Amino acid sequence: MHNKSQSGAPLRVLIIGSGFGGLGMAIRLQQAGIEDFLLLEKAGEVGGTWRDNSYPGAACDVPSHLYSFSFELKTDWTRKFAPQAEILDYLRHCVAKYQLRSRIRLSSEVQSAAFDESAGLWQVTLSSGEVLSAQALVSACGQLNHPAYPAIPGIERFAGAVFHSARWRHDLDLTGKRVAVIGTGASAIQFVPQIQPKVQSLHLFQRSAAYVIAKPDRAYRDWELKVMRRLPWLQRIDRALKYIQHETRALAFISCPWLMKPLQLSFKWHLARGMTDVERRRSLLPEYPMGCKRILISNDYYPALAQSNVQIVSEPIQEVTPTGIVTADGREHGCDVLIYGTGFTATDFLAPMRITGCNGLELNQAWKDGAEAYKGISVSGFPNLFILYGPNTNLGHNSIIYMLESQFSYVLGCIQALKRQGLRYLDVKAEVQLRFNRQIQASVRQTIWAQGCSSWYKTASGKNTNNWPGYTFTYRRLTHVPDLRDYHCMR
Repeated sequence: MHNKSQSGAPLRVLIIGSGFGGLGMAIRLQQAGIEDFLLLEKAGEVGGTWRDNSYPGAACDVPSHLYSFSFELKTDWTRKFAPQAEILDYLRHCVAKYQLRSRIRLSSEVQSAAFDESAGLWQVTLSSGEVLSAQALVSACGQLNHPAYPAIPGIERFAGAVFHSARWRHDLDLTGKRVAVIGTGASAIQFVPQIQPKVQSLHLFQRSAAYVIAKPDRAYRDWELKVMRRLPWLQRIDRALKYIQHETRALAFISCPWLMKPLQLSFKWHLARGMTDVERRRSLLPEYPMGCKRILISNDYYPALAQSNVQIVSEPIQEVTPTGIVTADGREHGCDVLIYGTGFTATDFLAPMRITGCNGLELNQAWKDGAEAYKGISVSGFPNLFILYGPNTNLGHNSIIYMLESQFSYVLGCIQALKRQGLRYLDVKAEVQLRFNRQIQASVRQTIWAQGCSSWYKTASGKNTNNWPGYTFTYRRLTHVPDLRDYHCMR
């Protein structure tokens, strides 16, 4: 363990992660006149999810006009739904414009963090052994940063290349290869149509079919881009209209599940149009209510699956051999390359970091029955720890950037209160957190996500730790300003 003197005086704020959450928080701190912060990033480049997921066809499924900070609008998105490279460029632009480079430390992975109660400081240990200390610790790791790998017997015997879509092998030419894809989530429906024309054969292993509807995507025309550049308020209007349009979808998820009916019809029409083969169409019909898992959008997924070099395999996987995948019916499906489209371990929020709060309490111990936090941000027993995009703040219907911006102002309010009131730390009261989470879980049980399916929104025991069971404007009102009566305020 290095001595602390190497790391200089304690910082006011330490942020972990440089995706939308970390960079947005850093900009808001700067705008509030707080310069004493550092941002730690485990990778060699900023960008979070949008750096990691560079697979062919990677794009946002929220309209691009909603997918930027309200304080840093981008008026020149080339498409209605932004491709990955453009979003990554936007994040790099934010770093350059707000001169954040000097406050970001790349290739600095946090191993553990422990709260020192007497000093009111977080002692953060990096994998290099270096220790940094800060009064406030902000986790901006998000929910989609650790790829989920399914445990399949024999996988280590496979002779070909194996990789996860979030770790795409750009050096590998898939032309003429026999490719197996495991998983049919949001990533798979984007990369499958991109690789299908190149490969010799594509076996798609699906555990449960997804609801896929049309994506109202197209490139913006030159004249539209010119107008938006000249009259940025027009984009603000479009942004507001898209926000309202998406927010009304929450009605179907949260209040009136019967509103899913029109969406169900559009799904059936979309499937029928994209897939004429009746047998295949049947295998693509989900067996759970629409909206229970993430609804996906794509115009080319079904047409790609209709091609003759594609086979949809719904039989469970039994094992992997050196030359292919054996399903429960005993058949071996030969392949040269195996791609996981199996998403992320979204319910393990701060893993694999070891976070220790008061009295040696470990966060993974406090969360053994599923992660929970007050307003998704504060955890009792972990003073001055603030989580962005934390438990129950994910959305099924609108832009996560809106949720993050709500959290920025709340966290900023807490950090300012520490100084203004001369506090050592703020620790959310256990009963406040309990009451809040009882409400959340009661609300979740009324939503469509509880209608009988397992999804990445839930832990293995079935607790929904990811989604916000309400409207985003309600969340914004709740997080507008922290109420210090919710916290133990220690001087």
